[in-house]
Amino acid sequence: MPLNNSAPADAASRRAAKPAIVYPAGSMPAPDMATLESARRTMVKTHELIVPPRDARAFRVARGQFLRIVSIEGPQVGDLNLWNADDLAERFFSGKTRALHGTHVGLGNRLWSTMPYLRPMATISHDTLSWYGFDADGAGIHDVIGTRCDPYTNLLLNGTSYDYCCHSNLSRALAAELKVDPAAAEHHVHDVLNVFMCTGFTKDTHQYFMKASPVRPGDFIEFFAEIDLLGALSACPGGDCSATHSSDAAACHPLKIEIFEPDRAALKGWSWPAPSAYHRHHGVPRGS
Repeated sequence: MPLNNSAPADAASRRAAKPAIVYPAGSMPAPDMATLESARRTMVKTHELIVPPRDARAFRVARGQFLRIVSIEGPQVGDLNLWNADDLAERFFSGKTRALHGTHVGLGNRLWSTMPYLRPMATISHDTLSWYGFDADGAGIHDVIGTRCDPYTNLLLNGTSYDYCCHSNLSRALAAELKVDPAAAEHHVHDVLNVFMCTGFTKDTHQYFMKASPVRPGDFIEFFAEIDLLGALSACPGGDCSATHSSDAAACHPLKIEIFEPDRAALKGWSWPAPSAYHRHHGVPRGS
């Protein structure tokens, strides 16, 4: 019997079903932004690090410190990975962050870790690009949509090997930090926060698109570390990601990482996140 793919008589009413938010994040306790703002007024820079173009660097941020990623010379996108500094199995969960906060993150949003931990790793405490919002194309800044440019997809689509995609850059940076070969480190590299990247979905085909980042020298995004973090940041080979990536064609610029220490008294009473309290029996009775 041939399959019937024609629209049913009630197709219009089926398409008119009302959408429901999958994860109503408004039910979660919000971070205490007033406390973070008070702590920000006391912070002192303790470390900075330059990430060269088409390369990456690893860094560590202690719980309670602030991390800034700064544009310093020209428009440049960065790909950010975060891990629990004491357990690399707990790492940034781009997909759940997207489900809880949306396709792009900003002030007051949190970067969530993987299951079974599922807790905020960092909270966005300041963003000089918060003015951008969403443009006429539906694009916004700091997306948790894209995974990262990588040599495997580049080889698949273009038939060439390129060693300075963000996946490779992050693998080298983490390998240097762990003192292992990149091939032994790359399985820890995960879907990123695309810092400063301007992206969305096309309205006709719903494909992921990028356009020139509006970031200017001096712009920054800032995070408050909720746990001890190991991070790695790649200065994407796509530069401002206006046209291309995974090659040497784009103009690229360095990025700066800054670490700040606040007066810890300003964080008195801050509720530090514990791993999820879910019992992890997954429906199997205890003792069975």
